[in-house]
Amino acid sequence: MVIEIVENNPKYYEFIRLLRNDERVRHGFIQTNEISTEEQIVYMSKYESNYIIVLVDGVPGGYAGSIDNDIRICVHPDFQGKGLGKILIGHLMKRFPNSYAKIKIDNEASKKMFSKCGFKVKYVIMERE
Repeated sequence: MVIEIVENNPKYYEFIRLLRNDERVRHGFIQTNEISTEEQIVYMSKYESNYIIVLVDGVPGGYAGSIDNDIRICVHPDFQGKGLGKILIGHLMKRFPNSYAKIKIDNEASKKMFSKCGFKVKYVIMERE
């Protein structure tokens, strides 16, 4: 398995959008709204350089980004459990060392992965439903 971290560019916009909208991972995000192609293009035209992509044998396997020091990360379900999240966070933190992670209280996979990357719980945000 050959793993490579590459810069985001327009050829990865649709991969990021489809993965972000994938029902198998969407529940893990704080914001779970579906993203349209048009919305993705507008968003990426502003934040493209804030994202990196992990390739596994030349195939996109996930992405990570930091917007206003808030981390966004997702690994494709076919590649989860192989350490790609940890690799992405390692590379992302070199570029954005002050970044932090906001994680849903029930997202055990993210809590575990960020803990492995050296993150510690500092705050708990409670919202009224």
